[in-house]
Amino acid sequence: MPKDKNGKIVLSPSALNLFLECSKCFWLEKNLGIHRPSGAFPSLPSGMDSVLKKYFDKFRAAGSLPPEVAGKLPGKLLDTKEFLNEWRSNRKGIRWFDEKLDAELMGALDECLIIDDCHVPVDYKTRGWMAKEDSHTYYQNQLNCYTFLLEKNGFKIKNFAYLLFYSPKEVLSDLAVKPPSGGFTAVLFNVEPRKVDVNPEAAYKVFKDALKIIRGSQPAAHSACKFCSWGNDFLNFE
Repeated sequence: MPKDKNGKIVLSPSALNLFLECSKCFWLEKNLGIHRPSGAFPSLPSGMDSVLKKYFDKFRAAGSLPPEVAGKLPGKLLDTKEFLNEWRSNRKGIRWFDEKLDAELMGALDECLIIDDCHVPVDYKTRGWMAKEDSHTYYQNQLNCYTFLLEKNGFKIKNFAYLLFYSPKEVLSDLAVKPPSGGFTAVLFNVEPRKVDVNPEAAYKVFKDALKIIRGSQPAAHSACKFCSWGNDFLNFE
């Protein structure tokens, strides 16, 4: 049974996403420590995430929104830095312990807007190209969880959240007119804010269903799971 150093089961939106993809892969990871095979993890998205947080913090200190989202995002940036610093931490995050289920849900927010005294989660997403019409659907559970956690921690919420999609547009440089030692290179990004309707109760249902799987016997493979299919093919290979 997966437990933290304090003896509690703690699940995150990413863990719940794995459960939604394949309950068997989820069960194997949480109960036996058997993880899906993975390649090298790209560092650019996490690097961009860190840079964007510092960028937004500069405007937070000035009491404004970054110019590329001003007029596109309502409200203002959360100015309670002690909250945001904790909520952004992958070790702390924003948490809620369910005594009835004897388990905890935690998430790490990127950003938070204050709209009509309500807390609205915002998440940065770096992409190689502009967002598609359905790109936000891949992050529905994540935004549901963030909103649910805010509500459980006593904050008023809205029935929506925001994704900020960043995709590269072009590279600018003045190296053609200045020596390399004194020049600069800048990457311009397309910035696409997207409002997403959220359902906190859906997040809680997923949380409860995932805990049932963890505490039960090993489930069957998901018919659409390529990892399970590869494993079965490997075992049956002659």
